[in-house]
Amino acid sequence: MVSAFQAGIRPATYTVYQHDTHEDIQGGVIEEAQVCIFVNGHELATFMCSPIALEDLALGFLKSEGIIDDLEDVRHYRLAASGTCVDVWLNKGFTVPQRKIITAGCGAGITFDDLKQERPPLASTLTMRPDQVAELMKAMHQNAELYRDVRGVHTSALCNQDKPLLIAQDIGRHNTIDRLWGMALRRGVDTTGKIIVASGRISSEMLGKAAKMGVPIVVSRTSPTSLSVELAQAWNITVIGYCRGNQFRVYTAPQRITVTPRSL
Repeated sequence: MVSAFQAGIRPATYTVYQHDTHEDIQGGVIEEAQVCIFVNGHELATFMCSPIALEDLALGFLKSEGIIDDLEDVRHYRLAASGTCVDVWLNKGFTVPQRKIITAGCGAGITFDDLKQERPPLASTLTMRPDQVAELMKAMHQNAELYRDVRGVHTSALCNQDKPLLIAQDIGRHNTIDRLWGMALRRGVDTTGKIIVASGRISSEMLGKAAKMGVPIVVSRTSPTSLSVELAQAWNITVIGYCRGNQFRVYTAPQRITVTPRSL
């Protein structure tokens, strides 16, 4: 039962059936809304997302798509009175991209990026021990407040080797990565050389966002897709899947996971 509703949760009454008994619950469900981003007065994109911290989502998306390099490119941004539209005004001109948008997966993301473009492999010396990987996944789940209360939401964390630095939650897996970058921009956190830990499947779009963030290790509780594995091999990104408890699978760039040999 949800005793106090935080942003992103809507009250809901439901009935729980167990064996031959049932119980009415005054609980909640994760909120979903259609949200738009306007840049210099032009509509850029519309998301189905969690209507919370939308400024982070908007700025992270603009950064991910290469529309802004940093906050110095942004003259002003605000959440409209409706609560479902973010207006961003830049210190430069802007033309809405005409390239076809390709999306994938549940809670589909939006991107104008072309994943076929050449991208140099990430040159990172970052390494992690297996126990550090497992602890980061555990810490992400412990900080996933919306998921803990009502489920139905994805969580991602930007981490160093020891702890999560930023936590983002959304109904869309892709949105959580944009949110992380928006949070990083607004808080002055450099994403280069950090680690992303995610609850959902790692798609090619999500891996592309991680590559642009300079993230050399991406960890998921579930699986990567075949294209994300291919891209990770080309971009020298370590992709870890099925991280549950003390077990996980390393699909690419295993040299970043260090194991101390057992003493004989």
